Amino acid sequence: MSNYILGIDNGGTITKAGLFTLDGTEITVASEKTKMLMPEPSHTERNMEELWQANIRVIQKVLKQSRINSSEIRGIGITGHGNGLYLAREDGSPVGNGIISTDSRAKEIVQAWYDCGVVDTILPKTMQSIWSGQPAALLAWLKRHRPEVLEEARWILMCKDYIRFRITGVAAAEITDISGTSLFNIRDMQYDDEILSSLGLEDITGKLPPVKYSGEICGYVTEEVAQITGLKEGTPVAGGLFDIDAAAVATGVTDEDKLCIVAGTWSINQYVSKVPIVDKDLFMTSVFCIPGYWLTLEGSPTSASNLEWFVNEYFNFEHEETKDRGISIYELCNEMVESTAPDESNILFFPYLFGSNVHPNAKACFFGINGWHTKAHMLRALYEGVTFGHKIHFDKLLKFRDHPQTIRIAGGVTRSNVWMQMFADILQTPIEVVNGTEQGTLGAAICSAVATGAYDSFQTATNQMVNVGKAYIPRPSVKAIYEEKYAYFNRVLDALDPIWK
Repeated sequence: MSNYILGIDNGGTITKAGLFTLDGTEITVASEKTKMLMPEPSHTERNMEELWQANIRVIQKVLKQSRINSSEIRGIGITGHGNGLYLAREDGSPVGNGIISTDSRAKEIVQAWYDCGVVDTILPKTMQSIWSGQPAALLAWLKRHRPEVLEEARWILMCKDYIRFRITGVAAAEITDISGTSLFNIRDMQYDDEILSSLGLEDITGKLPPVKYSGEICGYVTEEVAQITGLKEGTPVAGGLFDIDAAAVATGVTDEDKLCIVAGTWSINQYVSKVPIVDKDLFMTSVFCIPGYWLTLEGSPTSASNLEWFVNEYFNFEHEETKDRGISIYELCNEMVESTAPDESNILFFPYLFGSNVHPNAKACFFGINGWHTKAHMLRALYEGVTFGHKIHFDKLLKFRDHPQTIRIAGGVTRSNVWMQMFADILQTPIEVVNGTEQGTLGAAICSAVATGAYDSFQTATNQMVNVGKAYIPRPSVKAIYEEKYAYFNRVLDALDPIWK
């Protein structure tokens, strides 16, 4: 019996593959970075062929590093960033560049849809807000500005569905991903001509692929891909998961007791429910990978990627220091934040480098810097500002559910003890971090384990494959300090609102 499963995760700039045993033990992980292209202001794209080659390389690396025979791999699961847009021809070749979900070229189209009431009209069926990085908006923009690109495309795909298409030769949409695009009626679980017509997209119907379920086999590794990658021809490939679903199952959030946070490029804050929530002030409700459940989400591109920007732009000699000490630059950041106290400084950071959850024109900034402040104080403000951004979403979710018993967190921030403790202190909720370094690939692997029959359900699979490694308990001693800071954060936000307008 095959003892291994392969999970593949395609984020906005990083592609990863991870090999796992059926008890969730991580054997090896490989990663490749792809370039984010910005050919024009507000456009964020990637070369789709480069993305495919990155997938080939991470698969090859995993097989080489693990030294296993590819015939021992039971199945493959794939996840990827949601939304954005990947257009392909009949043979799988890309039509132009892929578009990443941080793209904002269609902002005016989206605003027009809100102004004329289109969004309110389709909300009972889509159950989500529309924003410029969604396929609905991007397709409308292409129809208006680049109709020849849309005409050339045979298939409209999400990121991970494009990769599955290249591996198997079978074009398909997957239910969790397509349910987050505003192109799908998630109330009735089907494409809907009225939705498409309301958006002016009635002519794309034939380009939308058949919809499959997450835990369904959607194809098999082709002979050509087997020869290129070293995988065994005929290895089954699961439908896969929207990355928010992958994060939920990889952290063991398959019931209503817990809440899941993902801190990466996006601030993702979500919970599982048996009842769909429809509210115009809520970011998104989508179909969860477990039949009969929904995923309610509050999110914005306002999370840990702000730290990557700060490190890249403002650290100079610090990079040399980390080389000399043999530590990562992010370990140094943690040390610097730990060298300051929560009540030592009142600098605020607003984490709106790549988007906002408060105003469409909001911009990132530090507020309240004095001459005695250091980079360490600014880093603490950045860590706190990102966490406050998550808290805005968290508080919104609590309007629709009870306070969770625990929060499970995924993303690179889980490597930072000081940041995890900060989340616990600011959200005043116990934080749990599961074992393993890559939750995206684990979530994809869990999906494959279910699709290939290793487990009879996602609940059973997560019970066997997900284990909590660390827990962080809120500290009463800093509760009042952070409450005062958060109130200050919101007062300044309110004061900046008319300036952004």
